[in-house]
Amino acid sequence: MRWYHYVAYFFGGAFLANALPHLGNGISGHAFQSPFASPPGEGLSSAMVNVAWGLFNLAIGYLLVCRVGNFNLRETRHVLILGAGILIMSFMLAHSFGRFHGGL
Repeated sequence: MRWYHYVAYFFGGAFLANALPHLGNGISGHAFQSPFASPPGEGLSSAMVNVAWGLFNLAIGYLLVCRVGNFNLRETRHVLILGAGILIMSFMLAHSFGRFHGGL
């Protein structure tokens, strides 16, 4: 494995984690923060925008994890790197979105 495969898995995990809040809120019909709101990341975007943004993040996550190198769920190192991306992005998102939704 080349070093950049691990970088792709880490960022793939980050994109997959970012897909969850946008898809969850968008599918349930709730407005939610997105980079396309005014101000970016703070204002609310429509449910449709959030579904599109969530699907985009899901697609990028898929490309980074499944199409770069040979990701293997049975390879502990691969899963740990992916999990680290998910973990770090999840804490960053919890901190960012918690300011707006009473989570801090």
